[in-house]
Amino acid sequence: MTTDRPQKPDTDATAAPEVTSEAADVTAPATDGGTAPETDGGTAPETDGGPQKPVEPVVPEPVEPVVPLAPVAPKDRRVLRAVLRWTAVVTVFATLGAGTAYGITRMERTDVPGLATGSDGRWAYPEITRPPLPSGSPRPFDTKNWAMAHYADLRGLLLPAPEGATDDKALRGADGWLPTKDFLNVFEAKEDRDQVGQLLTDNGLRHTAARGWTTPDGTGTRVYLLQFDTGTVADRVYGKLTSYGGPLYAVRGATEAQFDDEYPTAADPGSLIRYSYDEVKPYGAEQLRQAYLRAGDVIALVLQSRKGTAEAVPFQQTVTLQSQLLG
Repeated sequence: MTTDRPQKPDTDATAAPEVTSEAADVTAPATDGGTAPETDGGTAPETDGGPQKPVEPVVPEPVEPVVPLAPVAPKDRRVLRAVLRWTAVVTVFATLGAGTAYGITRMERTDVPGLATGSDGRWAYPEITRPPLPSGSPRPFDTKNWAMAHYADLRGLLLPAPEGATDDKALRGADGWLPTKDFLNVFEAKEDRDQVGQLLTDNGLRHTAARGWTTPDGTGTRVYLLQFDTGTVADRVYGKLTSYGGPLYAVRGATEAQFDDEYPTAADPGSLIRYSYDEVKPYGAEQLRQAYLRAGDVIALVLQSRKGTAEAVPFQQTVTLQSQLLG
């Protein structure tokens, strides 16, 4: 008679699961009978439900030991409080320093005490604009303007005085036009005045406009604009007044002058011709600088003098701005 209980498996046919060294140290849970299953035979323990699956070992996670804090001595507490106070002070000063540095970087250089950039000697001029041209008229260096004529009002092409300067009303003349004889007074010798006067007459001088001023430091400036019929005529007269070595007629205050090699040529407009001169040392009571410009049908003479020495920067600035107005 057969029973329903399954036969004991053949140990040769079914191999027991391999057990690691760690699993061998873990005790399997007890059965209902209170005894642990046998493992010496190398086979899985018998149960009513069939062969039992191998038990995976449970490895406990390591636990760090809790180390009790050592009591803080009263002296150590005082040291700790002092360290915390100084840390807070350093943090506050670091924050304030960062804010101050940010504030300085956001300020203009001239607003920061001790860092303000000193003046380089340039004057403060008002806003400078060219006078309007008559409708349909070209500019002097336009390719369609064969005469290189300035069609704008010559008086509007004069450089205005810088801020704070005192205007020289004697140079305004009647209605802004200066008589030729008043212009000729810039030359020292009577013979020179006669020769230049004849030169202007022979070449049909049309107008002379002038302006002058004196700045608070005592620098005196005079600007003369002489207009002819065409650029060709103006160029011929320009060649009779100037040379590379020096002006051909000495002006009052500088009996001898020479070409100023230190004048920056990069400031000259492309279509304008300029000769600038400096008084030869030793100077008299004043140093005088002068420049002749030729722009189309206009010749400009810029004179600037000052007791002792005349600074180069305001002179170059004045000549450059007047050149741009004529360009």
